Amino acid sequence: MTGTIDASDATPAVDRETLLVELVDEQGRPVGSLPVAAAHTAPGRLHRAFSVLLFDPEGRVLLQQRAAVKTRFPLLWTNTCCGHPAPGQDVAEAAAIRLQEEMGLSAELTEVGKFTYQADDLSTGRVEYEFDHVLIGRLTDATPAPDPAEVEEIAWIDPASLAPAVAAYPQRYTPWLGGVLRVIAASGRTPRPNTGHAPA
Repeated sequence: MTGTIDASDATPAVDRETLLVELVDEQGRPVGSLPVAAAHTAPGRLHRAFSVLLFDPEGRVLLQQRAAVKTRFPLLWTNTCCGHPAPGQDVAEAAAIRLQEEMGLSAELTEVGKFTYQADDLSTGRVEYEFDHVLIGRLTDATPAPDPAEVEEIAWIDPASLAPAVAAYPQRYTPWLGGVLRVIAASGRTPRPNTGHAPA
């Protein structure tokens, strides 16, 4: 199941590139702060981030296709939402706020692991270098209401088809999605399979 978002009123309320992110060392300890844009300028600075993946009672996961206006990896498919906590902000609190902003959803979120990744976006010249906290949550009867300034499309997908698709067609997915899936799989919280298919 996918849905295209009406972008007629896609007007970001804040310039997120000017917000501060928390710089960290390789163990995730705070070492300072920088604006989002500066932290993602080559060669990149390691900073704290989060990735949220929601799943429904059937075990399907909610993906989004990033909006075309995104400064990093636009139009690629990725997890439900992601972002950066402000320096000193609780990660789960920041993730819950961002989930509401991007997807119009509320869910109880549980952190299941962390990983570090680094990736260059050749299309925009930006760099991702993130100490990423992975959080999961369940949805029952809530309906996503994505922000068209952030999200191009959404899809509910069987994770059993998603992991092979990410491996086979990495150019269609964000470079961190594979790490998110591996962290969740290692945590033992992988949703039960269903009949959806990964975006082609």
